[in-house]
Amino acid sequence: MVEVDVRAEQVTDPCTEHGEGPVWDTAGGVLRFVDMLAGAVLTFDPVTGGVTRSAVADVAAALRPRRSGGWVLATERGFALLDPGDLEAPDDAAPVWIEAFTDKGIRMNDGGCDPQGRFYCGTMAYSQDPGLGTLYRLDPDQSVHEVVGDLTVSNGLCWTPDGESAYFVDSPTKRIDVCAFDPKTGELQDRRPFVTITDGLPDGLTVDADGGVWVALYGAGAVHRYDRHGTLDLVVEVPVSQPTSCAFVDRDLFITTTRENLPEGAEPAAGALFHLRPGARGVPPLAFAG
Repeated sequence: MVEVDVRAEQVTDPCTEHGEGPVWDTAGGVLRFVDMLAGAVLTFDPVTGGVTRSAVADVAAALRPRRSGGWVLATERGFALLDPGDLEAPDDAAPVWIEAFTDKGIRMNDGGCDPQGRFYCGTMAYSQDPGLGTLYRLDPDQSVHEVVGDLTVSNGLCWTPDGESAYFVDSPTKRIDVCAFDPKTGELQDRRPFVTITDGLPDGLTVDADGGVWVALYGAGAVHRYDRHGTLDLVVEVPVSQPTSCAFVDRDLFITTTRENLPEGAEPAAGALFHLRPGARGVPPLAFAG
């Protein structure tokens, strides 16, 4: 039986134009997320409810912690390695910039780390023309590799708790795919449909400790949970139409949203951060080893 109408609650004012990529900062006890096309990383303190904002790059697509401290950030056409404290004092930061490609019509969009500490981020064309996106992998030695090509809007990517498989979204397919994962090479293999989405577009996703897959449905105002067999067993209502991603902090689920393509004055809460406690437990974010 599918439980419906579990509702997420707004916990910040609208603070992003295109909010994305929530990730828990274990060391800082805060949630980080991005305002992607503004090139900003935002920090939400769940104790005070406060939000701070740091401009860090031309595009801030996806953010993950580094095992050595600091952060790895997917930028417009590559990656940046940030030291501890760089998000709090961006004017004093001296990131290591790593170029992945040069095409100015393409940008990074969403990604994540594998259990071995490699960072992946996929791309899309600004025009959203089909087939121009690629999933890239940044290895700890700072080398960049193409993993999957012929994508359109490369989006959510997350590994199963046992690290044997990865879930992956190319949004216009209206599917979540599952891939076998080779831990030695970092390759994603045997990509096949896991679930097909009938309402909205699949966007960012996360996995809970029981192997359930949580996906934000852009345009549908919802987050769905699917069990490891692909059965829908929970529908979370989000009171704006365009949720973009979600992440657990232990038993708390946070959801980012966007204002993009909305008429002026429509959906005043769009761009805010939302929260609920759905009864599942998350897993700590995987970190970059470089």
